[in-house]
Amino acid sequence: MAHESPAGAGAAELALELRGITKRFGAVVANDGVDLQLRRGEIHALLGENGAGKSTLMSVVYGMARPDEGEIRIDGEVAVVSSPKDAMARGVGMVFQHFMLIPVMTVAENLVLGAEPRRGGLLDLAAARRRTRELSQRYGLRVDPDARVSDISVGQQQRVEILRALDRGARILVLDEPTAVLTAQETAELVEVLRGLRAGGTSIVFITHKLHEVLEVADRVTVLRRGKTIGTIDTAGADEASLARMMVGRDVVLRVEKEARTPGAPLLEIDDLHVTDDRGLPAVDGVSLQVRAGEIVAVAGIDGNGQSEIIDAVCGLRPVASGHVRIGGRDITGCDPREAREAGIGHIAEDRHRRGLVLDFTLAENLALRDYRSGARFGLLRPRRMLDTARRLLAEFDVRGGEPETPARSLSGGNQQKVVIAREISGEPDALIAAQPTRGLDVGAIEFVHRRLLAERDDGKAILLFSLELDEVRALADRILVIYGGRIVGELPPTAGDEELGLLMTGGSRVAAEGAA
Repeated sequence: MAHESPAGAGAAELALELRGITKRFGAVVANDGVDLQLRRGEIHALLGENGAGKSTLMSVVYGMARPDEGEIRIDGEVAVVSSPKDAMARGVGMVFQHFMLIPVMTVAENLVLGAEPRRGGLLDLAAARRRTRELSQRYGLRVDPDARVSDISVGQQQRVEILRALDRGARILVLDEPTAVLTAQETAELVEVLRGLRAGGTSIVFITHKLHEVLEVADRVTVLRRGKTIGTIDTAGADEASLARMMVGRDVVLRVEKEARTPGAPLLEIDDLHVTDDRGLPAVDGVSLQVRAGEIVAVAGIDGNGQSEIIDAVCGLRPVASGHVRIGGRDITGCDPREAREAGIGHIAEDRHRRGLVLDFTLAENLALRDYRSGARFGLLRPRRMLDTARRLLAEFDVRGGEPETPARSLSGGNQQKVVIAREISGEPDALIAAQPTRGLDVGAIEFVHRRLLAERDDGKAILLFSLELDEVRALADRILVIYGGRIVGELPPTAGDEELGLLMTGGSRVAAEGAA
């Protein structure tokens, strides 16, 4: 529910003001005369489609990009922000959409990096751990100070990023998609943190694609479209449909409507699967499931309950301790990724940077990664064919911000995700493993991806969906399997409510869950 803007907001002083910010990358205009006003003690949401220029604009604020035109004012004074160090010195902190952590270091070491406590000239690790624990308790974002970043979940890594920004004491805090990898409970905790920060006078720019979050936490919202400011409105009185219309420029279907289908024979089968994690500890404990042809089965659970290990085992990315994986009756247990792909497995990876893309490759090269061997002639790649295929897929999947020859790292996160989805769906797999397929996408892109997944289901494909978004799970799934502690603890229909799902997801009994329905 939207809340009222701060008292006296019309006359409040501005913590940050952007006037006519323009930023070009060659012929591409990422920001075109953008205006934005952030009041003191305000949570200001920044909305826009993928590639609308939101992250670029905030990179300008944080000193990672220099504007070609326009002016930045901080606390009413013109500011030339030439680097992140300069931004931090002016009280601006930023949490990026893609993590800036060092995987081989611990949580505590990452949190204090650049502001290390010292004792006798050496790093005081005990003090770093204490500082991490104190921050964690203060803001309700639980982390293990001694855990190595490479060993913790994506959601936990995001918490570390947020805590590190809060540790620097920023008066202006920019959060770029901070809830994209958080569970519903973690998001609720973050919302309370942001409200506490606002009450203490911190000014927050909140970039998100989740419209309900905007209405819940933000005082005002500015919408960008194709690099231009569409408008700024109070969230009080706004609704999701009106915000979506401002973002996309048309009415958007926010609720998926799917027709009932009669699925065929089992296509993807997992039987008594046991898998260990990177530390050799049990992560998947006897999981058995089936996905039939023409069916979407969603696995719902709090992040870190064995989902990633199941995905890796099915896709040939992790060894199987015991059990079997079959597709179309063929046992593919222990196959490598190429063998799994050739057997008919498609994989929309959870982490598009680590698993989905080669960032320094062009879009054409990334789109060819599934079938480059079949498209080769006499062992040589056929660049013209790759370019033609890329042009078709970029248009079909509405990928914006680049041409076939554009490096993948140049695209916005949402458009990078579209490239991954385009490649995997166009490969026509028999079974598609979709892990967080709409993470970081705007409402228009989510609508498009949902329709494509349903079209694949209606075409007879077996889709195993892993999503932390319960609305997405209910919208797409024909059946919902709940995972907890590496085990499937229950099966529910897509009509299941949050409380019913939540009880099972947190280890509650099936009897209690049915009583909550």
